[in-house]
Amino acid sequence: MNTIPYSDRKEILIVVPAYNEAEGIVQVVAEIRGRLPEADVLVVNDGSSDRTGMLAEAAGALTVHLPANLGIGGAVQTGYKYAAEFGYRYAAQIDGDGQHDPADFNLLLEALQQTGVDMVVGSRFLENKGFQSTFARKIGIELLSKLVSGLLGKKVTDPTSGYRLCGRKAIELFSRDYPTDYPEVEALVLLDNSGSSFIEIPVVMKERQAGTSSISSFKSIYYMIKVVLAVLIAKSRKKKAWKMSYES
Repeated sequence: MNTIPYSDRKEILIVVPAYNEAEGIVQVVAEIRGRLPEADVLVVNDGSSDRTGMLAEAAGALTVHLPANLGIGGAVQTGYKYAAEFGYRYAAQIDGDGQHDPADFNLLLEALQQTGVDMVVGSRFLENKGFQSTFARKIGIELLSKLVSGLLGKKVTDPTSGYRLCGRKAIELFSRDYPTDYPEVEALVLLDNSGSSFIEIPVVMKERQAGTSSISSFKSIYYMIKVVLAVLIAKSRKKKAWKMSYES
């Protein structure tokens, strides 16, 4: 892991989880650094078997090399742990596949600062511009959207979006407790369970710039089943905790 002196550290950390993204990671890092010179960029190399980590370092990113592939949840939580330990005020997740446009970051930051929420999520579906995902996945996202909206009592249009910006409260929460596997949806429930808040704002996403997604059609079905169960279990924990507190 490479670090920077405290005096040179900025308030904003951009966390880029990356697994076998050697084809595009240099471009992703360069675009973030070019668009957001006020932020530090941390690539979490999630046990890649290719040159992702080495290329990220060469491109000028802070880099954490995980010794094994932990999955997206473990990689993202590593970023939040780094942000918590080194005192960053804000931490954003931008995926390593080039789908998230760093040009939209300031919209997330402005929304976070103006509303006082703990997290802002970039939604591709609020204005339906840019890449909207494949047909099959969009159907799955719509189902998850209805489920999460019903459980949280608020409209959530893009629960699987990985384009997120957290303030200090959410950073500390996620550094301690963060879902594994495919965590984006469950993290919203976790945030709600903790009494924290989030909003969505519209962003424009691009198609994957390089490489291939790790989620096949078969995995998409498995993903849907697993996420639905995980979300229901996560939400039930809040009800159980409230009941125990009330009865005591």
